[in-house]
Amino acid sequence: MNEQLALFPLGSFLLPRGKMKLRVFEPRYVRLVKEAVSGKRPFAMATLNPLVSQQHPDRILPLVCKVSVDDFETLPDGLLGITISGISRQRIIRRWQEEDKLHVAEVAPETDWHSVELSTELNQLSAAFAELLQEYPQLAALYPQPQLTDGAWLAGRWLELLPMQPALKLKLATQDPQSCLQQLQHWLAHNA
Repeated sequence: MNEQLALFPLGSFLLPRGKMKLRVFEPRYVRLVKEAVSGKRPFAMATLNPLVSQQHPDRILPLVCKVSVDDFETLPDGLLGITISGISRQRIIRRWQEEDKLHVAEVAPETDWHSVELSTELNQLSAAFAELLQEYPQLAALYPQPQLTDGAWLAGRWLELLPMQPALKLKLATQDPQSCLQQLQHWLAHNA
């Protein structure tokens, strides 16, 4: 059954089991958070395509991630800070803007990746992600119990972090985790 979600569009990419901290300051997004926390309407993280104009219909990629608000705080600059977790993949069926320019979409569920044992040939990706967690305490704080042997979890986190074109991330996210990781390993070997 289709659902209506408010959209929080950013240049970022988020998948289920991923976490992200956001600074919320525009009134339309403050409203989005209030509605989500009160149970009125959930929201999804949407990825912007920087290669098309603001008015282009493909400005927001069709795959979005429904989220939950795990925590919120007042940041030192007085803005609202929230921590979100990805819950499920959704595909945009129809999208429009409300009076204050908040994007809203009718969405249908997409299949999420299920946990899968990481194959030996991809252990290098697990070790590299463990190094990232050691090097970046803010990332480690989001994932106190990283699932480094779960291929689906690892593929999702790499897709969220790597500086790839959004369309490529979208393409890789529609493959199975093993294929995605193999292509990510190849990408890292040629772009790192």
